[in-house]
Amino acid sequence: MRPFWYRNAVIYQIDPTLFRDHDGDGCGDLRGVTERLDYVRGLGATAIWLMPFYRSPFEDAGYDVSDHLQVDPRFGDLADVVNLLEKAEELGLHVIIELVVQHTSIEHRWFQEARRDRHSPFRDYYLWADEPDDSIEPIFPTIEDSVWTWDEEAGQYYRHLFYKHEPDLNLANPRVVEEIERIMAFWLRLGVSGFRVDAASHLIEQAGEGDSAKGYWLLEHFRDFVSLRRPEAVLLGEVDVEPEHYADYFGDGDRLTLLLNFWANNHYFLALARSDASPLTRSLTEQPTPPRRAQYATWIRNHDELDLERLTEEEREEVMQAFAPDPDMRAYNRGIRRRLAPMLEGDEHRLAMAHALLFSLPGTPIIRYGEEIGMGEDLSRPERLAVRTPMQWSNEVNAGFSCAETARLVVEPIDEGPFSYRTLNVYAQTLRDDSLLAKTGNMIRSRIGLREIGEGKACPVDVGVPSVFAIRHDADSTVLMLVNLADEEVTVEIHDKDLEQLVDILADSDYEQPEGHPLRLRLSGYGYRWLRCKQQLFG
Repeated sequence: MRPFWYRNAVIYQIDPTLFRDHDGDGCGDLRGVTERLDYVRGLGATAIWLMPFYRSPFEDAGYDVSDHLQVDPRFGDLADVVNLLEKAEELGLHVIIELVVQHTSIEHRWFQEARRDRHSPFRDYYLWADEPDDSIEPIFPTIEDSVWTWDEEAGQYYRHLFYKHEPDLNLANPRVVEEIERIMAFWLRLGVSGFRVDAASHLIEQAGEGDSAKGYWLLEHFRDFVSLRRPEAVLLGEVDVEPEHYADYFGDGDRLTLLLNFWANNHYFLALARSDASPLTRSLTEQPTPPRRAQYATWIRNHDELDLERLTEEEREEVMQAFAPDPDMRAYNRGIRRRLAPMLEGDEHRLAMAHALLFSLPGTPIIRYGEEIGMGEDLSRPERLAVRTPMQWSNEVNAGFSCAETARLVVEPIDEGPFSYRTLNVYAQTLRDDSLLAKTGNMIRSRIGLREIGEGKACPVDVGVPSVFAIRHDADSTVLMLVNLADEEVTVEIHDKDLEQLVDILADSDYEQPEGHPLRLRLSGYGYRWLRCKQQLFG
């Protein structure tokens, strides 16, 4: 396995609960995921990110873990994990799993032991207080009034940045770190290729006992731990902070391997809302360059709300008005609880453009299950659950997700409106050469072949047209990527003399061969073109 495999990778995010139900009990499972790995590989992805499958009461989609070393029975057992990992290895797919250690479930054995006895060694696994300090804001301000909850049995308040059923771990306690080492060693030995580090910025604060600057040692420790046991293993960190702090999370390439780039993601949507590429271009120039052994990870939508906290209040409202005009489409006073396709009104041309824009960005792209076909959301479900619906495989009963009776499903598929599984599904789009699925697959497979993006240097290109995002990626060869965010045809000019002999390698339609100086390139409305220099085409 190559230690830098993530440089030229595309990661496909899977929720095991909602992807495919193998045993017909109404809940997705690990065998169902294994059955569909051929589909993921055929799409072109080179890695999967599995959301939690650990034992859990599932009050927070499995992020409330009650045992990190056990598979929840709804998903199968450890043998199913091994089978999945073996099939993934056979297909050349890396598998990243969740490391959820900022908090546990209230039902975790550690917390149950801690609350029973003030003198138990488990008491210091969590954060307690006789009097709550309300200076800390809860992560979900519209759901939780405080980060402190009184526990009658313990006779103290316990802290929870997230939900009250998720008590925070004391990561400054060496015994807690040892427990986390056991968790990582266990899954690394089974063959995972790394961990998505949940709530990484909060981990650092807790490891530094309230001072983030004193907590980065934890990331260095984790990186050393995984690298010594599996050199190609990665740490993919959830870090929603201002970009000037990103360098702290990268370190000298000895902390996070991949950093989820919320800064670029927020400005991506601001650019879409304005049909103006400049916010996204500017955001890329304002963030630090990762060290050699690290990289950004980019995405459009994930399993949570579209958190817009990195925008100004005015910019946030602008995006809200464009994509979530109804207050019911919003969450936590900061984000949007919608999928991409409904935000773009199901326009396949615009959706393809949005995907081309993602794959043009420097870093490792992540695509969430269902985005490749333009799945919708169910706003009747509360909070973030609106975007958590079953994968739409076909127009069969239950969208081909499960053969169980519909009443037994963990979540019913979307069955009404333009995003109903009856018309929008994998099978239907497989039959169309011009479908969003076909276009997205072409982009992913082309992107994997562009070593310039993973190994080279990215630099925005000024083309004189505000709606066009233009970027060049340079290694020993050069790729120029253009995306038109507006619905009107435009012509751009390229003045860089080393970009005069270009040929299309991927485009939304057939275009005439560019020539002359300055080079003039036409783009249709919502069009995109990826080009390489002729002499470098087969380099």
